[in-house]
Amino acid sequence: MYAMWRLQLALCTVSVLLSLSSGESKARSCSEVRQAYNVKGFSLVNVPHQEISGEHLRVCPQGFTCCTSEMEDKLNQQSKVEFENLVERSSHNMRTTFVARHKKFDEFFLELLDNSEKSLNSMFTKTYGKLYMQNSEVFQDLFTELKRYYTGGNVNLEEMLNDFWSRLLERMFQLLNSQYHFTDDYLECVSKYTDQLKPFGDVPRKLKAQVTRAFIAARTFVQGLMVGREVANRVAKVNVVPACVRALTKMLYCPYCRGMPGLKPCHNYCHNVMRGCLANQADLDAEWNLFIDAMLLVADRLEGPFNIEAVIDPVDIKISEAIMTMQDNSMQVSAKVFQGCGQPKPSGIGRSARGISDVFSTRFRPYAPEERPTTAAGTSLERLVIDIKGKLKESKRFWSNLPDDICAKGNLTESDEEQCWNSHTKGRYFPEVVKEGLTNQLNNPEVDVDITRPDTLIRQQIMALRVMTNKLKNAYNGNDIYFQDSSDEGSSSGSGSGCSDGCTTEFVFVGTEAPVIGADRSDERAAAAAAGNTLARGPSLLLMMVALILPLWAMQTQWR
Repeated sequence: MYAMWRLQLALCTVSVLLSLSSGESKARSCSEVRQAYNVKGFSLVNVPHQEISGEHLRVCPQGFTCCTSEMEDKLNQQSKVEFENLVERSSHNMRTTFVARHKKFDEFFLELLDNSEKSLNSMFTKTYGKLYMQNSEVFQDLFTELKRYYTGGNVNLEEMLNDFWSRLLERMFQLLNSQYHFTDDYLECVSKYTDQLKPFGDVPRKLKAQVTRAFIAARTFVQGLMVGREVANRVAKVNVVPACVRALTKMLYCPYCRGMPGLKPCHNYCHNVMRGCLANQADLDAEWNLFIDAMLLVADRLEGPFNIEAVIDPVDIKISEAIMTMQDNSMQVSAKVFQGCGQPKPSGIGRSARGISDVFSTRFRPYAPEERPTTAAGTSLERLVIDIKGKLKESKRFWSNLPDDICAKGNLTESDEEQCWNSHTKGRYFPEVVKEGLTNQLNNPEVDVDITRPDTLIRQQIMALRVMTNKLKNAYNGNDIYFQDSSDEGSSSGSGSGCSDGCTTEFVFVGTEAPVIGADRSDERAAAAAAGNTLARGPSLLLMMVALILPLWAMQTQWR
């Protein structure tokens, strides 16, 4: 019986040894590893042809291996580079969206301002001739300040517009009363009566409300696109810590060392590694989503009550209406000013009337719809905003989904859960997948993440998004947080006019001081079209221009 047992034991031992010998003999060849390693661009010098003892390995499983210490170090660095490239590629479309849309919106807005200025200049030159050209700097300064505000200048829109109407009143008052001599002090007194007399009717109040809200929304929106672009670019350049590099090497290249270079990682294994390596990026997601929501709300305003295109295009007509109102009421305005500021001294130059044709050398002819110049962006604001909104919605939850996107795309993982690399051999991966975010990595089985040390760069980007979101919410309410001390009639505090014209306010909060961010000038748009952009006017414009001609006969000689 004992002899029989010894015989069976001997047979089993021989069988096991033969099996091990056969397996080891098969595993000892490193030809596939050498080929794959060479494809990566590495030299085959000192790369073993057969497996060697792996006590020297620091990342991959020790035992028989096809990797030397030098090979493991190179694969370690290769893992880091490939991971950085994976993040860059996965975020490319989203980052490109912000770059392209920021450039397009910026070009559109500046072209809109240029066309509006050219339209006003063309209309007023043809309509008023020398009368306008001798005073054109008043209008040029208006557009200069509007552009300066949009591009990040520290301009209070309300004060700037008030100054424009005061200057226009001073010029017109002198021209309408050219038989008198006015000192600077007297003209300053005249400007103080602007609000009381309302010489331009209701146009200044309405235009100020429309311009401030629309410009605040447009400037803040383009700044938001730029902040989104900068944050995405910075966060996409990942800071790969050593613990992440080890986990990446173990996932991507330890199969090389085990003689299985074609074996891909298991899907859940990849999820744990990526969520550990991108834990800080996932923490950006909450603030990023709030930022995107705020951008979408301001975009809605740009489509509706804060539509900058509807404000800027007809600005020449609105200013012309104001001038006509001033002319119609010139006698009453002058009488009240003389009563309040005193009787001015005669200039010794009498008033005279000359033929109306001397003033109007040509008639203003509006553009027909088919003649209307297009903007540099080649589209209307509505179409542009709709396009941007669609792209913004696609970017929500981008950072928390990034680990899953990387693992799901690019053939990185193996779909067969039984035929994949599970961190030490071929087979199913059993550990559970951890949730995204830094605090959830405490029990990550693959990446040793220090949850007590958040990434400084990511925290800075979170703060940048928080400040920008605050500005966007203020802009949504029609307020500019740079000028919270100023106010408008019947409106909330801020440089804007609030939402008194039928729009609802959903956000109430305190503005936070933030650095002024100008529109990017790194890629200047192509030169504007030579022809000015003027809206095609309806029949009401013709009637208005006829009415405008008649009151001007009294001041034509002095303006020439």
